[in-house]
Amino acid sequence: MNVDSHQHFWHYDPADHPWMAAEANAPLRRDYGPADLLPLIEAADIQWTVAVQASQTLKETEMLLELSDQHDFIRGVVGWVDLQSPTVREQLSQYVLRRRFVGVRHIVHDEPDERFMLRPDFLRGLSALAEFDLTYDLLLRPQHLPAAVEVVRQFPQQRFVVDHIAKPLIKEGVLAPWEAGLRELARFDNVHCKVSGMVTEAAWRAWKPADFKPYLDVVFDCFGAGRLMFGSDWPVCTLAAEYGETASLVRDYVRPMGPAIEAAVMGGNATEFYGLA
Repeated sequence: MNVDSHQHFWHYDPADHPWMAAEANAPLRRDYGPADLLPLIEAADIQWTVAVQASQTLKETEMLLELSDQHDFIRGVVGWVDLQSPTVREQLSQYVLRRRFVGVRHIVHDEPDERFMLRPDFLRGLSALAEFDLTYDLLLRPQHLPAAVEVVRQFPQQRFVVDHIAKPLIKEGVLAPWEAGLRELARFDNVHCKVSGMVTEAAWRAWKPADFKPYLDVVFDCFGAGRLMFGSDWPVCTLAAEYGETASLVRDYVRPMGPAIEAAVMGGNATEFYGLA
């Protein structure tokens, strides 16, 4: 199966989605659901998706799980739970009863504290995930990579995946310090990476495929094809590209590597990492 490892659905609410307040994000301020996405994945030859949280609310986690019950193509849900809560294990014990709850994410890159993940309460919550066989999505910018390295070092049994290749400054054509930080993080073999979210870090609607090659070269060199997975970041990607363009950027890069690697990056790795089958 070809898998989009990173897409979103939401019922737009300004209180729940403060990151959409910027005027540039105005096109996103509406509801997005499965009926909007299904024709796009069919056209791009994507069969399964992983729906990822976009707000720090349990109600959105519930909504995503309900959608996954109703639509078979939504094979996994990465939701939000309050990892800093003293009752986090009780929360997780309920969610793992839902067949498509596969992991947890926190919108770390919007926290004012760059070392937010190293707070004792947050680390305590992270320590619970492996007990329930749940993954954790690392949503980072380059400045968060040193803290992420410290976190990952403490949890060698936890499965981590970096979202959006840690958001390098593609528009500016800058590799440092992102490259050094990502290479350090990739040294831990329990860390995977989503080849996603690149187009919104580039010049919106003015990017060229060649703009991404230096970043893809780094990602494939330090993670290897066995720990990488395609993700669209739809509908956020629509600010800068059409859905099919996001898939083509990754497909066109991996196709010369042969069908086995293409199949792994475009679906097999995500299926194994999240346990979608």
